[in-house]
Amino acid sequence: MNPDASPAILLLEDDPVLSAEVRSFLEKKGFVCDAVYDGSLVEKQLRTKTYDIALLDVNVPGLNGLEVCHRLRTQDTSLPILMLTAYGEIEDKTEAYEKGADDYLVKPFHLEELLLRIKALLRRKAHKQEPENRYEIADLTIDLDAQTAARDGQEIPLSPKEFRLLALLAKAGGRVLSKTQISDALWEPHIEPNPNTIEVYINFLRRKIDRDFTPKLIHTRVGFGYYLREE
Repeated sequence: MNPDASPAILLLEDDPVLSAEVRSFLEKKGFVCDAVYDGSLVEKQLRTKTYDIALLDVNVPGLNGLEVCHRLRTQDTSLPILMLTAYGEIEDKTEAYEKGADDYLVKPFHLEELLLRIKALLRRKAHKQEPENRYEIADLTIDLDAQTAARDGQEIPLSPKEFRLLALLAKAGGRVLSKTQISDALWEPHIEPNPNTIEVYINFLRRKIDRDFTPKLIHTRVGFGYYLREE
């Protein structure tokens, strides 16, 4: 998260009154809040924007909030997830935490309490995400200070753009990055690369990072984007 930018919140809530109330309250508190009402719309929303925290109702159309939580956690281990639900039994909370939720708030709730929970989760995330200068994925080592990459101890020559792309994928922590997110991060605002250009650079990286090594680390999620992870 850019320290100068307003934290971005993704809200999954199918009650239009509550959704509008929560969104209005959070925006008055300085957050950016995007709301969707159907669980199947969450991944579509994530393809166009990166969020700092997700607030998920459980009982919604399409994919329920628990399934959305599980999918988000699989894609991104660092995204804070707060469940908002009318179900307050210990069994319900246990299931939510097992799906990867970080916190659980039972309806009805006070908006000020919601705000406290959000701030606590964002502080926790910021503490965990202190700047890293070195990443290790399987036998791949990426040194941001030295601007070098190596597999199995063997240094791999990369162009500046290739290294920036590899570093971007590493920083995502296994999360899928769309072509739009890659373009926004690696190209100047006035330059909009052809989507095939990004595929070309991904293929350059694959030849250098994966072709002569196992396991393969650079993966494609068809229709979504690319990610760097040992599977």
